[in-house]
Amino acid sequence: MAFKIKNAPSFLLLLFFFITPTSGYSGENGGGHWVQLQRSIGISAMHMQVMRDNKVIVFDRTDFGPSNLSLPNKRCRFNPHDMALKLDCTAHSVLYDITTNTFRPLTLFSDAWCSSGAATPDGTLVQTGGFNDGYNRLRTFTPCPDHNLCDWVELQEQNLTTGRWYASNQILPDGRIIVVGGRSTFTYEFVPKNRNQNQNAKSFWYLRFLRVTRDSNPGEENNLYPFLHLLPDGNLFIFANRRSILFDYYRNRVVKEFPVIPGEEKRNYPSTGSSVLLPLNLTGLNGTRLPEAEVMVCGGAFPGAFNLAKRKVFLEASRTCGRIRVTDPDPQWVMEVMPMPRVMPDMLLLPNGNVIILNGARNGTAGWENGANPVLNPVLYRPGLKRFEVLAAAGTPRMYHSSAVLLPDGRILVGGSNPHRGYDFRAYPYPTEISLDAYYPDYVAPERVRLRPSIIAVEAGENTASYNGTFSVTFSLEVFDGGVSVVLVAPSFTTHSFAMNQRVVVLDVMRVDDVAENAYKVTARGAVSATVAPPGYYMLYVVHVGVPSVAVWVQVK
Repeated sequence: MAFKIKNAPSFLLLLFFFITPTSGYSGENGGGHWVQLQRSIGISAMHMQVMRDNKVIVFDRTDFGPSNLSLPNKRCRFNPHDMALKLDCTAHSVLYDITTNTFRPLTLFSDAWCSSGAATPDGTLVQTGGFNDGYNRLRTFTPCPDHNLCDWVELQEQNLTTGRWYASNQILPDGRIIVVGGRSTFTYEFVPKNRNQNQNAKSFWYLRFLRVTRDSNPGEENNLYPFLHLLPDGNLFIFANRRSILFDYYRNRVVKEFPVIPGEEKRNYPSTGSSVLLPLNLTGLNGTRLPEAEVMVCGGAFPGAFNLAKRKVFLEASRTCGRIRVTDPDPQWVMEVMPMPRVMPDMLLLPNGNVIILNGARNGTAGWENGANPVLNPVLYRPGLKRFEVLAAAGTPRMYHSSAVLLPDGRILVGGSNPHRGYDFRAYPYPTEISLDAYYPDYVAPERVRLRPSIIAVEAGENTASYNGTFSVTFSLEVFDGGVSVVLVAPSFTTHSFAMNQRVVVLDVMRVDDVAENAYKVTARGAVSATVAPPGYYMLYVVHVGVPSVAVWVQVK
């Protein structure tokens, strides 16, 4: 594993003082607080991806008509097949700058509605599929911190071999991206294609699991946006509807079928739940063993909820979460109960190993006008204690087509919510939301500043180190009150309640040394292999008594 430090954000240490929020609000109970960063970014945040230059790509669909943000220089998009607006001179994507709390419009030329994405090892976002003219399209966005003029690029000579609408992506150990599923699509493929294939070769593979997990009710497939998690042994965990498998994508072979998750609830779109691969802990493994792996699935909807919602009957959503240790010889689901029911939740891994569950509704399903009773309170889940904690309530409902991502400073960026076929700002009770909020966890509270590490430098021998090699991180800390951990967090591509590719790897700390007054150096061992930490850019945090530093970006390769 090699680390290359990029854009070490010393300026982010003062981030909270430089950002002037539009407004702020705190919940009546629970921990943390909320701040509204932007009343309007002009578009609704259906999809979000944090980039290695401390900016966030935000985008929506392109075929619903004009947004509230014009494209610069009189640029327009012409699509004769778009029934809503053939000539569209408005933006449907923005680039949000975390540091300055500003944004600029970007140009999407094909429809990215309900698409998927993943960041490549060099930090480029590869965006796959969509609707109409976007079914088979590949788009890329490469960060440009030097000039900030970059924009979306539509790949002209490469396309997906199968239409991908409501598919999921996962970055693989060899740097390729696997794209799985889609509406009426029971196959998977790789981007780029296998190296021994030419552009015209057939390059998708049938996966029967996707067909047998689809429910037959029209519009209620319940296996779309399947949950994908790359496991430490290199195989892929795939969950759809209520079933899950261990899949060898090299041999197109199901290695194992896991038990069906208990309960009647469906867990994938439109009965949308969420899922995370809990943190991979390398502590004490000495670079010789693979870590255990455990998957968690939360929320969803009961059978029939989608069609009942069309008749304005909104069933209560699922209250349950299931955990399964997939590396056990005989894996079994262990069920837990959330403080409230939730459909369309977003689940994000925090740098301290906890899980936050936010957004969504108490009743109904995903889909147009299909949800009711927004859940405003996030929930914090502590995996080691198996305990939920209700957090401070948000002031903005985030229903269908909302999203959330973890930022390098430890906050959660939340946007979107548009349960309508177009933009409708007068809809009651859930108008189209084009605002951006930030949730500030307790660990960034002023009373914890003295416990918060501040990274000074990452030392990795000319900025490179091999997998299983050692490297050091120097940090300052006002009050040292216990051990520290070094944590890698892969940024997610989040849409439709699934944060694709997010990953937390807790590295094996070998020693911590005093180097100066209030300054320390921690020496850690890198990940065992690319199956544990696939190549790419990660946010590296130093975590002290549960309080993470502001991250620096490192490249693992």
